[in-house]
Amino acid sequence: MNIETLISQAAGEAVKTLYGMEANEKMLQLQKTRSEFEGNLTLVVFPFVKAARKSPEQTANEIGQYLVEHCPAVEKFNVVKGFLNLSVGQGAWLQLLEAIDQDEHFGCKPVQEGSPLVMIEYSSPNTNKPLHLGHVRNNLLGWSLAQIMEANGNHVVKTNIVNDRGIHICKSMLAWQKWGNGETPESSGKKGDHLIGDYYVLFDKHYREEIKELVSQGMDEEKAKQEAPLIKEAHEMLVKWEQGDAEVRALWEKMNSWVYAGFDETYQKMGVKFDKIYYESQTYLRGKAKVEEGLSKGLFFRKDDGSVWADLTDAGLDQKLLLRSDGTSVYMTQDIGTAEMRFHDYPIDKMIYVVGNEQNYHFQVLSLLLDRLGFSWGKDLVHFSYGMVELPNGKMKSREGTVVDADDLMQLMVDDAYQTSMELGKFADMTEEERREIARIVGMGALKYFILKVDARKNMLFNPEESIDFNGNTGPFIQYTHARIRSILRKAASNSSLSSTSSISSLSSPSSLSSKEVELIQKMNEFTAVVEQAGNDYSPSGIANYCYELTKLFNQFYHDYSILNEPDEQKRFVRLMIARNVAKILKSGMALLGIEVPERM
Repeated sequence: MNIETLISQAAGEAVKTLYGMEANEKMLQLQKTRSEFEGNLTLVVFPFVKAARKSPEQTANEIGQYLVEHCPAVEKFNVVKGFLNLSVGQGAWLQLLEAIDQDEHFGCKPVQEGSPLVMIEYSSPNTNKPLHLGHVRNNLLGWSLAQIMEANGNHVVKTNIVNDRGIHICKSMLAWQKWGNGETPESSGKKGDHLIGDYYVLFDKHYREEIKELVSQGMDEEKAKQEAPLIKEAHEMLVKWEQGDAEVRALWEKMNSWVYAGFDETYQKMGVKFDKIYYESQTYLRGKAKVEEGLSKGLFFRKDDGSVWADLTDAGLDQKLLLRSDGTSVYMTQDIGTAEMRFHDYPIDKMIYVVGNEQNYHFQVLSLLLDRLGFSWGKDLVHFSYGMVELPNGKMKSREGTVVDADDLMQLMVDDAYQTSMELGKFADMTEEERREIARIVGMGALKYFILKVDARKNMLFNPEESIDFNGNTGPFIQYTHARIRSILRKAASNSSLSSTSSISSLSSPSSLSSKEVELIQKMNEFTAVVEQAGNDYSPSGIANYCYELTKLFNQFYHDYSILNEPDEQKRFVRLMIARNVAKILKSGMALLGIEVPERM
């Protein structure tokens, strides 16, 4: 049982004994004592004043006295108005440190039979272009969220929905058919997803030229966009695809296979994977069937041009297109089919979609449509909405070929990590293979941490140069601190410093902790609550910023106190124990962000 729980229960007993009041858990919440006051934990006593029939100060003094007499963890107290500041005895801190040390999975709940099943959808790429910076944020958030939900005791299914059909796919196919001359990833030396992305950009280039020509002939621009020969051909190809045309389907399968091989390579570099991949080509018919079913039940309506719509005006929304006039489906139709398929495949307790905030309205509509179609889980879908990510030189425009490519960005980060480490002399006495591996870990850690430390709901500016800094709130700063601690522990093991005392409980003088040591133990103890809060809030940034705060505290402690050269054997043992568990928690916390921490740097 941790110190907060112990004191909270004792405070409940105090209130009942002194005032005959049954206090609930909410009333007995402890908070960290503010730095300007003496103490470690603070209890607000205002909820008990009425039952005590005394002033807040008198009430706090009585509860404080009771705790000193009846709770072994409380050594002394002081009162500031209605706030009871409690100082925890050093013996209790040492017991807590030992409990943290003995818990291999400290901070994380086990996943058990019968635990809730959470499905998390992330990535959701189109097969007409490679993954870009926006996908990087999506994938990192999705992967981290999956680790956090699992650490909170949930079964997690990581899933991806690949947008492998539609007009955008046909644009790349048509461009390759017209101007590809049989080019393949092998013949060009390009990754398959990059190759197909080039043809998507090429389509747009020719399409814009056609629009410009039609406008110069006097046609309205909006009409020109619809009448341009290329877009008409692309629509014809989409209809043929939906009709199962053998030639179109064969081309589609060949080009998509190139893209999937490219995606797999990118995912592997990024360190993310999936338990189940769905393809919209396999779900859209299911969605169309549900729409037709809804139409027959009067839930939807058909317009004169044959298109099918949902009228959501009674819910304060507008009318939503579900099937085009030519019978082809839209994203919403596909999402209905995918949702039904997933809930058929898995006993899902919670479904979380990791999708950018530009789709907020889409998921508001999807939830409402699923509910109207009779799916009991429709209203409970979670849209994990996140902001856009940009580079210092501006937004990405994929159709113009100025997209920030994920592969290029990751390689840039690894190269920068290598160069920076070389300049700082951190690669001394390492083989070239070790240097490359450390550069990979540090470069990817810098990228992931910089993105995940920001509140996901906010738009963000990703600055590669800032992210690779070995000081400040960065991944490399935390990674370097972990490597430093592991180096200390290796030296300690070589001279048997860690085995000189069998356990903390056998220490003969437990009252020698410094304030910084107490602060570190208290901070480590917060990890469980931080992981739980991150799960409740769907917030990887909470984990990232906790890791940074713990790292800062350790470095302050390391600056002020010697560890290996401490002459007092028992003090040295306690400090090594603190260092070992700081490293353990940093490794665990960073793993929840999908970040590796090296043993040496």
